[in-house]
Amino acid sequence: MKRPSLRSTPDSRGKDHHQAADRSPSIILGVDPGTLITGYGVIEADRGRMRLLLADAIRNDSRKSLPLRLKLIFDTLNEVIAECHPDEFAIETAFYGKNAQSALKLGHARGVAMLVAVLGGIPSQEYSPREVKKAVTGNGNASKEQVQYMVKRLLHLKQTPKYFDTTDALAVAICHLHRSGRNRRTFTDWRSYLTAYPEKLSYPQPRSQR
Repeated sequence: MKRPSLRSTPDSRGKDHHQAADRSPSIILGVDPGTLITGYGVIEADRGRMRLLLADAIRNDSRKSLPLRLKLIFDTLNEVIAECHPDEFAIETAFYGKNAQSALKLGHARGVAMLVAVLGGIPSQEYSPREVKKAVTGNGNASKEQVQYMVKRLLHLKQTPKYFDTTDALAVAICHLHRSGRNRRTFTDWRSYLTAYPEKLSYPQPRSQR
């Protein structure tokens, strides 16, 4: 597997880390499935703080048959799990506004990704696109550009991911942390909250909304 462009220091924990009784800090694998591009992102949450471990996109050749594309997704996610030992897995639910053929292909990609998690003994959770956007930006109708901006700020990324699919996968992982409550921190007033999360003050509006 080609080494991802976004990553932190390699994780040195044992292969059975995700089965350990003490799951603090927590490691979450988020996936944004697709048969041509599947984004994935692994983040670690420790005492209310998040950091990026690994993120990239699985890029498939459209000329390849569907079974071969699904195999690449399966193999790559297996490698990611072997390297990062995630405790939990989060994936975006299907978007039913697509046409039937696109929805069917997306279902194949989602099924393969979820199978990888099940075979790895990793608990899984699904979130709708609206849930993910609201958890990350506060707006369930946010654009991909707004989600990308907030993910970059929340994870303090120096580089902007090349693909929205990568950003969306990281957003799914962040959403899971928020929904599970493991990323909560206690604040005594709004000043301390905004000091910890300055990005919550605002985020860029897409040109169509300016």
